[in-house]
Amino acid sequence: MSARELVPAHAGPAVIRAVRRPHYARTVSAAPPDPSLQGDTGVVVRPARTSDVRAIRGLVAPLAERRVLLDKEAVAYYESVTDFVVAELDGDVVGCGALHVLWEDLGEIRTLAVAETALGRGVGSAVLQRLVDRAHALGLSRLFCLTFETAFFTRHGFEPIDGQAVDPEIYAELLRSYDEGVAEFLDLERVKPNTLGNTRMLRLL
Repeated sequence: MSARELVPAHAGPAVIRAVRRPHYARTVSAAPPDPSLQGDTGVVVRPARTSDVRAIRGLVAPLAERRVLLDKEAVAYYESVTDFVVAELDGDVVGCGALHVLWEDLGEIRTLAVAETALGRGVGSAVLQRLVDRAHALGLSRLFCLTFETAFFTRHGFEPIDGQAVDPEIYAELLRSYDEGVAEFLDLERVKPNTLGNTRMLRLL
């Protein structure tokens, strides 16, 4: 996001000179904060870029074959790439995950995947923590996930839930969404084949 300083249309030359007096050149040349986070394990977690979509799909593919995750068309990943973060080890993308906002106070953890070669190195935990940090920054107070990996998410503060996590009024609003993930969150009948065996879990932030 960018911010612009607005000057009233009626401002005279003296006012305009006062607004322009600060040395903006030095501000612009300053290096932006590094959005990547590196933990003690050497895992670097950063926002995903469009060039990461192939790697993300590669991480998802073996899990989709085992019906742990749903496979999606490439366009779906490009459309939602800003939801994703990726984890790197030695420059290679070995993990990914997404935070999708469902409502004012509620988000969903989606597509958390780790390469087989990187299991046990804290990649999943690092990705999830980065997504939790994003949720805090967005002002969310609850996180939902639909998962087979209940032990992992329990260690990170999620608890199984029964029934719906939203009021009837919000439920009715969410029904308007075309997002398949929202349909799974609502536990609609038409997507139940996609969610068989998964556990609905929630974490309060």
